[in-house]
Amino acid sequence: MINTASKFAAALAAGSLLLAGAAADAKPRLTPEQELAKALEGRVAGKPQDCLYLPRVVNTRIYDKTAIVYDTGSTIWVNRPDSGASSLSDNDIMVTTPFGAQLCSVDIVRMVDRNVGFWRGSVGLGKFVPYTKVKAEKTG
Repeated sequence: MINTASKFAAALAAGSLLLAGAAADAKPRLTPEQELAKALEGRVAGKPQDCLYLPRVVNTRIYDKTAIVYDTGSTIWVNRPDSGASSLSDNDIMVTTPFGAQLCSVDIVRMVDRNVGFWRGSVGLGKFVPYTKVKAEKTG
Protein backbone atom coordinates (compact mmCIF):
# COMPACT_ATOMS: atom_id res chain seq x y z
CA MET A 1 0.00 0.00 0.00
CA ILE A 2 1.43 3.34 -1.06
CA ASN A 3 1.37 5.97 1.66
CA THR A 4 0.04 9.51 1.25
CA ALA A 5 3.52 11.09 1.22
CA SER A 6 4.57 8.91 -1.73
CA LYS A 7 1.43 9.83 -3.68
CA PHE A 8 2.05 13.51 -3.00
CA ALA A 9 5.72 13.27 -4.07
CA ALA A 10 4.75 11.51 -7.32
CA ALA A 11 2.09 14.13 -8.11
CA LEU A 12 4.54 16.93 -7.34
CA ALA A 13 7.18 15.41 -9.64
CA ALA A 14 4.67 14.99 -12.49
CA GLY A 15 3.51 18.60 -12.09
CA SER A 16 7.08 19.85 -12.13
CA LEU A 17 7.76 18.02 -15.40
CA LEU A 18 4.68 19.56 -17.01
CA LEU A 19 5.69 23.06 -15.91
CA ALA A 20 9.27 22.59 -17.12
CA GLY A 21 8.02 21.46 -20.55
CA ALA A 22 5.67 24.45 -20.85
CA ALA A 23 8.43 26.87 -19.87
CA ALA A 24 10.79 25.40 -22.47
CA ASP A 25 8.16 25.84 -25.21
CA ALA A 26 7.25 29.42 -24.22
CA LYS A 27 8.53 32.12 -26.57
CA PRO A 28 9.59 35.49 -25.22
CA ARG A 29 6.80 38.02 -25.62
CA LEU A 30 7.52 40.89 -28.00
CA THR A 31 7.23 44.47 -26.80
CA PRO A 32 4.54 46.59 -28.51
CA GLU A 33 7.32 48.42 -30.40
CA GLN A 34 8.68 45.06 -31.66
CA GLU A 35 5.17 43.90 -32.63
CA LEU A 36 4.67 47.10 -34.63
CA ALA A 37 8.04 46.69 -36.36
CA LYS A 38 7.08 43.13 -37.29
CA ALA A 39 3.75 44.34 -38.75
CA LEU A 40 5.63 46.91 -40.86
CA GLU A 41 8.26 44.48 -42.23
CA GLY A 42 8.59 44.78 -46.01
CA ARG A 43 6.96 48.22 -46.03
CA VAL A 44 8.40 51.66 -46.52
CA ALA A 45 7.20 54.86 -44.83
CA GLY A 46 5.72 57.63 -46.93
CA LYS A 47 5.13 61.32 -46.27
CA PRO A 48 3.14 61.92 -43.03
CA GLN A 49 -0.40 63.19 -43.61
CA ASP A 50 -2.64 65.34 -41.41
CA CYS A 51 -5.83 63.35 -42.09
CA LEU A 52 -7.02 59.83 -42.91
CA TYR A 53 -10.13 59.09 -44.99
CA LEU A 54 -12.11 56.77 -42.68
CA PRO A 55 -14.34 54.94 -45.21
CA ARG A 56 -11.20 53.22 -46.54
CA VAL A 57 -10.23 51.80 -43.14
CA VAL A 58 -10.92 48.06 -42.94
CA ASN A 59 -9.22 47.35 -39.61
CA THR A 60 -7.59 49.11 -36.67
CA ARG A 61 -5.16 47.85 -34.07
CA ILE A 62 -3.79 49.41 -30.91
CA TYR A 63 -0.21 48.73 -29.85
CA ASP A 64 -0.01 49.30 -26.10
CA LYS A 65 1.38 52.71 -25.16
CA THR A 66 2.86 53.01 -28.68
CA ALA A 67 0.60 53.59 -31.69
CA ILE A 68 -2.72 53.12 -33.42
CA VAL A 69 -2.58 51.37 -36.80
CA TYR A 70 -5.25 51.86 -39.44
CA ASP A 71 -5.32 49.33 -42.29
CA THR A 72 -6.75 50.50 -45.63
CA GLY A 73 -5.82 47.39 -47.59
CA SER A 74 -2.66 48.18 -49.51
CA THR A 75 -1.52 50.82 -47.02
CA ILE A 76 -1.04 50.68 -43.27
CA TRP A 77 -1.29 54.07 -41.56
CA VAL A 78 0.57 54.46 -38.26
CA ASN A 79 -0.42 57.17 -35.82
CA ARG A 80 1.89 57.81 -32.89
CA PRO A 81 -0.15 60.11 -30.66
CA ASP A 82 1.23 63.53 -29.81
CA SER A 83 -0.23 63.17 -26.31
CA GLY A 84 -1.76 60.46 -24.15
CA ALA A 85 0.05 57.47 -25.67
CA SER A 86 0.27 56.02 -22.16
CA SER A 87 -3.53 55.56 -22.35
CA LEU A 88 -3.27 53.20 -25.32
CA SER A 89 -4.23 49.63 -24.49
CA ASP A 90 -5.09 46.88 -26.95
CA ASN A 91 -7.86 45.87 -24.55
CA ASP A 92 -9.67 49.20 -24.99
CA ILE A 93 -12.28 50.44 -27.42
CA MET A 94 -11.51 53.68 -29.27
CA VAL A 95 -14.30 56.24 -29.40
CA THR A 96 -13.79 58.82 -32.14
CA THR A 97 -15.95 61.74 -33.19
CA PRO A 98 -14.56 62.75 -36.56
CA PHE A 99 -15.71 65.83 -38.40
CA GLY A 100 -17.02 64.45 -41.67
CA ALA A 101 -15.35 61.36 -43.16
CA GLN A 102 -11.82 62.15 -41.99
CA LEU A 103 -9.88 61.56 -38.83
CA CYS A 104 -7.21 64.23 -38.41
CA SER A 105 -4.15 64.95 -36.31
CA VAL A 106 -6.08 67.57 -34.33
CA ASP A 107 -8.69 65.00 -33.22
CA ILE A 108 -8.97 63.42 -29.79
CA VAL A 109 -9.69 59.71 -29.33
CA ARG A 110 -11.27 58.57 -26.07
CA MET A 111 -10.27 55.16 -24.71
CA VAL A 112 -12.94 53.03 -23.02
CA ASP A 113 -12.18 49.85 -21.07
CA ARG A 114 -13.64 46.91 -23.02
CA ASN A 115 -14.52 44.93 -19.89
CA VAL A 116 -16.24 47.46 -17.63
CA GLY A 117 -17.10 50.28 -20.05
CA PHE A 118 -15.34 53.02 -18.10
CA TRP A 119 -13.42 55.86 -19.73
CA ARG A 120 -9.67 55.29 -19.31
CA GLY A 121 -8.13 58.32 -20.95
CA SER A 122 -7.77 60.40 -24.08
CA VAL A 123 -5.26 60.39 -26.90
CA GLY A 124 -4.31 63.42 -29.00
CA LEU A 125 -3.57 62.07 -32.46
CA GLY A 126 -0.36 62.83 -34.31
CA LYS A 127 0.26 62.70 -38.05
CA PHE A 128 -0.67 59.60 -40.02
CA VAL A 129 2.36 57.90 -41.60
CA PRO A 130 1.53 55.65 -44.57
CA TYR A 131 3.48 52.40 -44.98
CA THR A 132 3.25 50.61 -48.32
CA LYS A 133 4.77 47.36 -49.49
CA VAL A 134 8.09 47.60 -51.26
CA LYS A 135 7.69 46.65 -54.91
CA ALA A 136 10.15 44.09 -56.21
CA GLU A 137 12.31 45.35 -59.05
CA LYS A 138 11.92 43.59 -62.36
CA THR A 139 15.07 42.15 -63.86
CA GLY A 140 15.62 41.30 -67.44
